[in-house]
Amino acid sequence: MQIDQVAIALLGAAAAWLSQARSPGARRWACIFGLLGQPFWFYASWHAGQWGIFTVSVIYLCAWLRGLWVYWLAAREQTQRPGLGTIQLTPGR
Repeated sequence: MQIDQVAIALLGAAAAWLSQARSPGARRWACIFGLLGQPFWFYASWHAGQWGIFTVSVIYLCAWLRGLWVYWLAAREQTQRPGLGTIQLTPGR
């Protein structure tokens, strides 16, 4: 087994696992592991001449870059104002 295949398996599994974490702090690391795996995807698909996989790798790169933007570069504190997004019932109406 070549190093690119090992890296794809480990980094891809870590990214998928972290993307499903309950903790936002853990979820934010999914894009980092996904981005670390992308060069291996590009190399493996280019070397094998699998242009469909190469194209999908570009799409995944865009998705992981979005995660980098959302969780790291433009990260904001998530605050919710009282009553926003909740159903409030008023007695007697």
